[in-house]
Amino acid sequence: MAMARRWTPQRFVTLRRIRVIACIAATSIALAGSFAFTARKSVALNINGQTTQVTTYAMTATRLLEEQGVDIKTHDIVTTSSGDQLANHAVVTVQSAYQTTINIDGTAVPFWTVATSADQLLGFFEENQNNAAKITVDIKNVYNQLTGGLVINQSGPVTVIADGKSSVAPNGKLPAASILDSKGIVLNKEDRVSVEKDSDETILRVRRVTHGEETRTSVIPFSTQTIIDPNLAEGQADVRQQGVNGEKTQVYDVTYVDGVAESETLKSETVTSMAIDQIIAVGAAKSDTDKGSDKKSDSADNGKADSGSNNQHESSNNNAGNTGGNNSGNTGNSGNTGNTGNTGNSGNSGNTGNTGGGTNNNSGSSGSDSGTTTTPSGRLWHATVAQAQAYAAGAAAQRGWTGNDWDCLVKLWTRESSWLWYAENASSGAYGIPQSLPADKMAAFGANYRDDAAVQIDWGLWYIAQAYGSPSKAWQHSEQVGWY
Repeated sequence: MAMARRWTPQRFVTLRRIRVIACIAATSIALAGSFAFTARKSVALNINGQTTQVTTYAMTATRLLEEQGVDIKTHDIVTTSSGDQLANHAVVTVQSAYQTTINIDGTAVPFWTVATSADQLLGFFEENQNNAAKITVDIKNVYNQLTGGLVINQSGPVTVIADGKSSVAPNGKLPAASILDSKGIVLNKEDRVSVEKDSDETILRVRRVTHGEETRTSVIPFSTQTIIDPNLAEGQADVRQQGVNGEKTQVYDVTYVDGVAESETLKSETVTSMAIDQIIAVGAAKSDTDKGSDKKSDSADNGKADSGSNNQHESSNNNAGNTGGNNSGNTGNSGNTGNTGNTGNSGNSGNTGNTGGGTNNNSGSSGSDSGTTTTPSGRLWHATVAQAQAYAAGAAAQRGWTGNDWDCLVKLWTRESSWLWYAENASSGAYGIPQSLPADKMAAFGANYRDDAAVQIDWGLWYIAQAYGSPSKAWQHSEQVGWY
């Protein structure tokens, strides 16, 4: 057994000196680290391509931007070369977002972007989509600097297609208005201008919008009325009036795009000939009770009683017919004067009850419909999975999230919601494609966050950027703990 070291004054002093030195070293390191971030720094601030050198004591990019009076909007993108903490000689980049309109497989979707050209914006979608949906960029007003000042193609020529003709503009580093003016193409108020990609070719397309009227003649089908005729045998039918179709003339306002009808609105409708109803008389059906009563009357061999019984049956049969038939049948029966049975049955409470029941049912249906019908008013309203992923592909790519980051984002939101805009966690209440908890966090990006996939995706990407920095890190966290 080894002998314990003996305590001596010299050993005590030595150990105390070691502890003091260790504390001083730790404190120095902490102070040095703190000084590195709190000391005066020289930082390059790049705002939409314009770089200025600034000095600051700020520890984060957010604080620096507040000092410099830079107003950051919801969809703007801010990146820092030194990560979360601002370091000396760091570069802070601010890209201001603006709203344009993209077209996903024929559906127009307002889209916030930081792209500097239409070609670059289309490239964002291509980067993350191997089998990309058909994406075009719509330019709403080419003569408006805000909506139409977007450069078409910074790196090469542009193919211009208008009025059935195709030509090439060699300088694509121009807005649409300049390119169209150089080609002598004059736009009308409603003409549509869009940019699309075809392999390596950038296409600037003009589609002419015109309006016209179309007059159409359509048939008004006749209806059929059935009346009860007590003079006809049971099951016998007789056409009393042949039905004739009517005719109406309708005038439509039609919108044409490049000569093809796209939409129409009914302007007027005139009935040129009225439809004539077809009237069919049928014999009254006798019930089993009536037949039994007839036999009993016959066996009594009493002509007077038989006559009275038959009158009662006739009345009963007529009323039965009125129950199943329509009101026009009543007109046919009105000729049965002297039939006291009709008078007694004219106020059939059973029919009144059925009518009331029908009214109540219809009222209920109307109330149900009004409660469930919602008017679409979002950017990507009730999107399909394919539309949601197509939108997210471009939105993620403009943050630099391509390749593995995009793959991780697809896996992450597939696990969370299967990319369904209406996905809701029954236990926690997390909602939407990114499973925001609580759901109303997404309201900062749009009031229609419960129905609009674009709002959900924009918020989800912003949240990942703030909390994890990238989808790959968010996925790594989700793999470790089951949520992000």
